[in-house]
Amino acid sequence: MTLAEDLSQVLIIGLDQEVFALPATLVRDILEVGEITPLPTAPAFVGHLVNVRGRVVPLADLRLRFGMTSAVATVDTRMVVLEVMIDHEPTLVAVLADKVYEVAQLDTVVAEEVPKIGTRWRPEFARAIGKRHSAFVMVLDIDRIFAPDDTDLTVSP
Repeated sequence: MTLAEDLSQVLIIGLDQEVFALPATLVRDILEVGEITPLPTAPAFVGHLVNVRGRVVPLADLRLRFGMTSAVATVDTRMVVLEVMIDHEPTLVAVLADKVYEVAQLDTVVAEEVPKIGTRWRPEFARAIGKRHSAFVMVLDIDRIFAPDDTDLTVSP
């Protein structure tokens, strides 16, 4: 499967003033933010647990992972539940999104390599750059974001 085929459907989300895409094949649910339980021994960006339909799931704040400041939840804030591979095991995780826009198809995948300059966050967390309605969209590399051996990449606010 080519990268373009793998990214034929993406979930468009907003973090701060930026727009990102998640491969739709990873998305299992989109929920309003409910009760959050702190998890003090975890890396800063995954410092909470949530109940997702009876299952305890780690909640990641991508804003912290990307070096942005954390934000207070609003009426638009959502938890996007993803199934990712962690230590070769399918694992449910939830990520906070300031806003969920839509499931869409990228017009094209313009680059598989993200420039090292010009972004407020680490380019290693992007898998590709896509184009949607003549605007660039960063497609997140969820495996890289949640890689256990990369906790040193966590940026504290």
